[in-house]
Amino acid sequence: MEELQIRPSGIRMQEDFVTKEHEAELIRIFRNELEWPDRSGRLSLHYGYTFSYKSFGIDEETPYIPFPDWLQPLLPTTEGRPPDQVCLQHYAPGTGIPPHVDTHSAFDQLYALSLGAPVFMQFREGAKGDAKTDVDLKPRSMMEMRGDARLHWTHGIKARKTDTLPDGTVRWREDRWSLTYRWLKEGATCECGNVQLCDTAQRRNGVETVYRWKQYEAEEKVKSET
Repeated sequence: MEELQIRPSGIRMQEDFVTKEHEAELIRIFRNELEWPDRSGRLSLHYGYTFSYKSFGIDEETPYIPFPDWLQPLLPTTEGRPPDQVCLQHYAPGTGIPPHVDTHSAFDQLYALSLGAPVFMQFREGAKGDAKTDVDLKPRSMMEMRGDARLHWTHGIKARKTDTLPDGTVRWREDRWSLTYRWLKEGATCECGNVQLCDTAQRRNGVETVYRWKQYEAEEKVKSET
């Protein structure tokens, strides 16, 4: 994997982590063999431990789900042990994910494998997004986030049906799937000290944790009503 020479630091990328033929077989499995939630928007399936959308850590009430056979060859091997939690997500054209950081105290570094259509992921510095960087997530690419990219910048995907490339070309979005890999952090704490984005620092300073994705959704709702 090679680190991208951009801000934020800590984004490493490997293109063609799987072949086109392997990708096509995975998408066939995703479309035909998996049971997805019956609703619109971004859809998720969890393997290993289940990610909790209430605590933004591990859902301790849900039993551990062994990694299926199709997932085993896709597990990163650079961390010395398998991930503890893997989330498969389907993004239909037009769907996105609000800017956020994965909980500092719960997880270490993150990896993400992109399959299907390309999409831009936007990194924003701090909770207010003082600086912004768009990264084009290409099909079959594996991305790693650590350091600044993992802790001090949020990441998200804008909900829209097109992306504009640097040369001005408009690229229509199509179906995309991603696999997010998470490793549990020993000690369930973080020493980065970022009060804006770190749940440990917020707790130590008596600051109520405000999950950025909730604030973003509230802002978008207000926009749609005005």
